[in-house]
Amino acid sequence: MSLQYTGPSTFYTELAEIPLPVSAEYIGGDVARVTYSIRDHDRNIKRYLTKIFDNQCTTSHDSSEVKAFKTSPSKTRQAILREVANSKRFVEIWAGTQLEASLDVSNYHQAFLTDDFLHSLSFSPSETSLLYTAEASLNTDDDPYIKFRYTPHFGDTSRAKKRPTIFLFSWTRSPEFTRATKQDLTLVAIPCQSTKTPILFAQATFATEDTVFATGHEYTIDGRLLGAKGCFNRPMGIWQLTFPKGSFCSPSASRLTPPNRSCRSPRILYHDNQPIQLFWFSNPIGGPHASCVSLESRDLLTGINTTLVNAVFEPTPSNDFPGLYTEYNMPSSPFLRRADRVYIVLQSIWHSRTTVFFIDTQSGAIIDATTLGDGPLYSWTVHATNNKSRFICSRSTPTTPWEVLVGSFDQNDTLEWRVLDKPTLSSTMKEALDDLTPSIIPITTRAPTETLLIQSKKASTNGGPKPVCITIPHGGPHATSTTSFVPAVVALALEGYTLNLPNYTGSMGFGQKYIQKLLGNCGSMDVEDVAESVRELIRRGVSEEGRQVVMGGSHGGFIAAHLIGQHPTLFNTASLRNPVISAGELATGTDIPDWVHSEFGVPSTDSDSDSYTSPPSSSNSFTSFPSMPTPPTPAPSKTTLLLTPPLPLMTPKAYNTLFTASPIAHVDNITVPVLILIGEDDLRVFPGQGIGLYHAIKGRGGGVRNENATEDATGDETGDETGTEKDKKKGIVEMLSFPGESHAIEGVEAARVSFEATRDWFKVFAEGC
Repeated sequence: MSLQYTGPSTFYTELAEIPLPVSAEYIGGDVARVTYSIRDHDRNIKRYLTKIFDNQCTTSHDSSEVKAFKTSPSKTRQAILREVANSKRFVEIWAGTQLEASLDVSNYHQAFLTDDFLHSLSFSPSETSLLYTAEASLNTDDDPYIKFRYTPHFGDTSRAKKRPTIFLFSWTRSPEFTRATKQDLTLVAIPCQSTKTPILFAQATFATEDTVFATGHEYTIDGRLLGAKGCFNRPMGIWQLTFPKGSFCSPSASRLTPPNRSCRSPRILYHDNQPIQLFWFSNPIGGPHASCVSLESRDLLTGINTTLVNAVFEPTPSNDFPGLYTEYNMPSSPFLRRADRVYIVLQSIWHSRTTVFFIDTQSGAIIDATTLGDGPLYSWTVHATNNKSRFICSRSTPTTPWEVLVGSFDQNDTLEWRVLDKPTLSSTMKEALDDLTPSIIPITTRAPTETLLIQSKKASTNGGPKPVCITIPHGGPHATSTTSFVPAVVALALEGYTLNLPNYTGSMGFGQKYIQKLLGNCGSMDVEDVAESVRELIRRGVSEEGRQVVMGGSHGGFIAAHLIGQHPTLFNTASLRNPVISAGELATGTDIPDWVHSEFGVPSTDSDSDSYTSPPSSSNSFTSFPSMPTPPTPAPSKTTLLLTPPLPLMTPKAYNTLFTASPIAHVDNITVPVLILIGEDDLRVFPGQGIGLYHAIKGRGGGVRNENATEDATGDETGDETGTEKDKKKGIVEMLSFPGESHAIEGVEAARVSFEATRDWFKVFAEGC
């Protein structure tokens, strides 16, 4: 039985095309600019638009040429990184409507780098220089081997990112306020020869005219660059680059953070235009790829480092603050002034939702600004502050699309919210969304596991069978299904399904203890947590046996594949996106090979380091809410650098451990129809994982199915098949393979087709037909 297309989903298309707020900044006074991402299914592209909110809303559709833009501290200038046809690249500085400086940088470097972990765009205090990050060019004229010599890259979605380099663009302003001439323009690459080992600098920000703070990415001792996307445990630190007076050549470089901490996202606090304090995020190097975040700072006057907010090992009944679980970066402008205090504003995961925190920059005390209460299950995102008393957020619920708000404090120091923007929905869509109810259900037998439930009011109260329940474990495993709006998830609910999104052991937002607890137990503890969430909903009468299906991607696909192998009668069918199927094979082909060793607790050999499997040492401090900073410590010397050790070798014993913990060990028990979705350019879980499962299932169902069989009215094949109904379904497998797509399969067309394929697969098999 093959996958049959039943037509486009109007639910998915309308929901996926809702503008998603992705960034914001204040461009002068209380005037805010918000940038939105839009999926355009007609053109099969992602587009961006900006809205400027002052006394009225002005909308402009950004040119696809603009790769990044930044408003200067004085709000009088704007920097634009532009790439036009034929890969011509320009750096532009605008003063109002006047082009103050522009330089064609096409021959200086390759693409601008604007992702979370490499992006830089910072004005100098005098606003006559600009830092940005781009991929360095190679001169292969004299040595053809340079073109082909192996150079590690930053992993999935970043195959072309190998030599990130900070560039400094300077210009001399014309006294006649005309455009700067070419001889008044300078572009230099900031070298890093002053470090003993290669450091790839990024996330650079000016502190003074001759001091820059940056993130330094490091190679492992065996020459690897470990995949960066979604990983908070990479060897990297915060560095200070100091230029000679009056020159941007050969800066000195000193590392400010300990060699055993992975540090990123430097942010500078100013007082009277002088930099006084530096802040950054920190996690242990090695171990779980994501964990409880520490907020650290450096007094720029004394040179003393302090941990402002520590990791929390385990919340208590009297104090359930689980610690910080943030995005990869802080907001670009995170500082909020309230009375005589300065706060950092950011969002963090707390159980199954994200909330807004105000963190006192002196004491580390934390205020939850968006406590849940009895209101809607909002999840929040902080975008920017005006460095005074206003900040821009967006919020959503599982059934309410994102809306943009401004928060501010009145004269009585009371926080007030004002909605700036909300999407326009059709009346049909509004009515459909109003029928859905989200809730959070604790799985008490496996605490602190809980699940996000989305169900139809009408369908749950009608007589007859309960709606089919789709269980969707998240990937990671150290991630979280939050109460934010996800179009592809909501669209499934609108198709008539009940949705079960469990946050199993290892999910972020519950305390470091439960992240570390999963290490060495993947394939058992996470699988049983999810299975128990299904049983809990059945016990509650939300769903019923025989009407269960499962889907998941990455580690969520790993769990889903395990479930249909370990619990072959619990689900009727499954849909898997780029699933981890055989962890032992994955270790040699993924951009994050350390993930395999740490998550599955595979011990190193006697000659290798165990840093990939060991949890943070007991010397790492943990704290509870409200936080108190740790005693200040001097920063490490600039020569302190601890190279990350090589990965352990894959021994027969290690491979056997990984095989036993993998879904492939249970493939003989899989009897339900399976849909597999593969991104052909996936560097995280390489396509061979899903392809191998496809052939394993097909081979155990009797090989190639009868091409001459016909289908009866129900869609079942007729012909020579005999045996039980289970035997007839065994070996039913379909796979879609998407060229050019990476791990997330998030291209406009590919995401839509993935959704529609899962919908159509479930239409046929969800009820056990």
